[in-house]
Order: sequence, then structure tokens, then C-alpha cells
Amino acid sequence: MQNKTPDVSIIIVSWNVADLLAACLDSILKSHVQVGGTGDGKYVAEIIVVDSASRDETVTMLRGRYPQVTLLAQSENVGFTRGNNIGFAAAQGRYLFMLNPDTELIGDALPQMLDYLEAHPDVGIIGPHTLNSDGSTQSTRRRFPTMSLGFFESTWLQSFAPKKMLTQFYAEDIADNAIADVDWVQGSALLARREVYEQIGGLDTGYVMFFEELDWCKRAKNAGWRVVYYGEAQIVHHGGQSTAQVPAHKHIHFQQSKLRYYKKYHGAFVAGMLRLFLLKNYALQLGIEAIKGLIGHKRALRKARVKTYWRVLRSGLKAS
Repeated sequence: MQNKTPDVSIIIVSWNVADLLAACLDSILKSHVQVGGTGDGKYVAEIIVVDSASRDETVTMLRGRYPQVTLLAQSENVGFTRGNNIGFAAAQGRYLFMLNPDTELIGDALPQMLDYLEAHPDVGIIGPHTLNSDGSTQSTRRRFPTMSLGFFESTWLQSFAPKKMLTQFYAEDIADNAIADVDWVQGSALLARREVYEQIGGLDTGYVMFFEELDWCKRAKNAGWRVVYYGEAQIVHHGGQSTAQVPAHKHIHFQQSKLRYYKKYHGAFVAGMLRLFLLKNYALQLGIEAIKGLIGHKRALRKARVKTYWRVLRSGLKAS
């Protein structure tokens, strides 16, 4: 019989990805943890799915096929950050595991990470070795971005950035299968102690999506917790299936979140300069795509990109 208090609460925020969510849940149920009174292993888990008003069959599927899952169905799309905070508030576990619906756990990845946290009480957050769908490594370990990095990373200038700057940020000096301290791990699979949540609070809802896990890890480290990349535990992350449904929103949310982070930790002046730079960057990209479209080069693609970049420019990229 399942204990009243689970060891770990697995929190999944989902939107219109029913098939991927099913694969994710199936991988959890095979991962050597006890869920709903079934399964093997020494750790008891609860699964909480926060559904952001999906229009597909997600809710029906969960109610019919996964009765052991706690479904928190929302009446609107609450976004990744708010959704996880809703899950945190409902969670009962000693550990909180943010997991994307487009991931799959491999073997005993979750028990491995839980064992490490049990043995290292000063570690507050841990993240696994993440693989792409084709089995290649997906970079999910990072160091904190410097002020200058903001003008290079995820812009057209990234290919011109000093190699040392990118190597440091992407923690390329750490082997894929290593266990090492880092500054932050990505939120696609992030396991934290409840004490971290109780001490620093939930995710900053000023970030709709993107940068929220960076901010959370920074706050945790500022509070004295270690953040560890655990390369011996593996998951698969199929990547960006929800955000791919709205490309313009993805650009807007990413850049607005980036500006919020830089304003919060580097000041309003730096964030203001970065905002002007990003807007000029999108204006330049829009012009280039428009010209390519006019001369007949992949017109459908160019039209879609022009529309996306125009929506980004109209948003003004105002950081909250």
C-alpha cells in the first residue's frame, strides 16, 4: 500500500501533447518507483499533471488510462511557470521533480538522482544527462550568463562570440556522463528538495516561460544550496513540442524573459541597452527575410518569418 506521504512529487505541465505525455507517464511507471500503490523500488512517487486547457484528448486520456495521476485541469493556458507553481502548491513529496511532458525517463534515472540527494544534503537541485530523440546529448547544464553574453547568446552574433565565453556558459568542460557542480540545469527535468521551495519560494511568474529555472537556481545558490549535474542518470527530451505550436510567442517569451533576468541581476540600464539591441536585431532579420521573399526564395518560409518577427517587434519586448 502506498505511503500517505510520497518521497517525490513529479510535476508535469502539459498543453496539447497527449501522445508525448502518455509516453512520459509510461516511462515513469516503468522507472522503479511506486506510484498509486503499484510498482517496485524504495521510493514512493506521486504524479501531478497540470493541464493548461488542452484542446486535444489529454484530459480524457488521463482520466481513462491513468487513474493514479492527480489531474489539475485548468480553464486557461497558465503557462509553464504558473503551471509548475500550481503543481508545487499541491505536491506532498519531500522532493519536487519538474518534468516536461515531452520527456521519457530511462531506466532508474529518478531513483539514481534521489539516492544522490539523500546522500548529499547540501545539494538542493539536480538535473540529469539529457538526450535528444536521436540519442545525441542535449546540452542542459550551464553556468550563469555574464553581462556581455546577453548580446551574443541566441542572437545572430552568437557565431562571433569568443569561444571561451560560450565554453564557460555551456559548461563544455564538464563531460556528458560526469557528476559535477554547475550553476543551473534546465527545467525540462529538474529535481529539487522541498526545503529549497520552502526557503526561496516557487518560480518567478514574471517569466511566462524560459529563464525561470535559471532564476530559480540562482536564487537557490544565493541561499547556499549546491546545484549538481548528474550525468549518470539519463532521460530523453523530444524538445519544444508545446512552444513549437506558437513560434511568435516563443520568440517573444524568450526575449522578454531574457530581459527580465538581466534587469533583475544586472540592472535596468543593461536590460534597456539589450532590449534596443534585440529590437534592432529583429528589424534587421525582418528586412532580410522580406528581401529574400521578394526575389522568390522560399516565399512561404520567408512570409512566415516576416510575420513572426513583425509580431516580436510589435510586442516591444518590454521586460516586466
